[in-house]
Formats: sequence, C-alpha cells, structure tokens
Amino acid sequence: MRFLITEDDFATRRLMQRYLSDYGNCDIAVDGNEAVAAFRLALEEKEPYDLICLDIMMPGMDGRKALQTIRQIEQEHGIGGFDSTKVIMTTACEDSKNIFGSFREGCEAYIIKPVDKNKLIEEIAKLGLITLVR
Repeated sequence: MRFLITEDDFATRRLMQRYLSDYGNCDIAVDGNEAVAAFRLALEEKEPYDLICLDIMMPGMDGRKALQTIRQIEQEHGIGGFDSTKVIMTTACEDSKNIFGSFREGCEAYIIKPVDKNKLIEEIAKLGLITLVR
C-alpha cells in the first residue's frame, strides 16, 4: 500500500508516518503544492496512492484546494468512484464550513487533530484499505 502524508508540521508528519509505516510505504509532502505534484508523479509512474492524508491549513495551497485539484486530475485521467484515491482530512479545523466543504470536495473521512493512532487506523479500515484483527 502507498500513502501520502501532507502536513506542514514536522512533529505531526513524523507521528503519522510512524502510525502508517506498518501498513505501507509513506511519502511526505509539506504543503498542497507538493501533494499535487507527488500525486501527479505517482499517476505518471502508474503507482498511485491508496490513501492521502491532507491537512487543511498549510502555507501556499491549502488542503481543500489540493483536494479539489487532485479530484480534477483524477477526472482528467478517467478515474472516479471506487477507483479514486481515498482522502482523509487531518486537521485542527472543527468548524462545519471546513468539514462539510471537505466532504463536498471529495474526502472520505475527516479527523480532528491531534491525530489518534487508533482513530486513524479505524478510518482506514472503514475505507476498506486494511482489515483490523480483533
């Protein structure tokens, strides 16, 4: 499995990488521009991401704009529905404008920071990317 963690805070990036590295390879982007570039490259290399974790508040291109751009790129490549990359917004933004806006723009899940490992893994399992052994 392949993950892209998009987060401008070093400590959060490192923590999420630790959480996800048991399940697959983790790439890192520090803002929306890097996330979009990494997403394009992954498609070109025919090794798309299974999951992208996107922070909303980042310098340059924010997470919501990055999500819109990623979904647009997928449309241009004929990717949609169940074939699209799963996106979890991981952010401190708890307001309904950002939450509902993110879902309208195409995210599958929304996690409020600080990111809890169990919550993150549970959301990934709900998306069908991993199976939890209980």
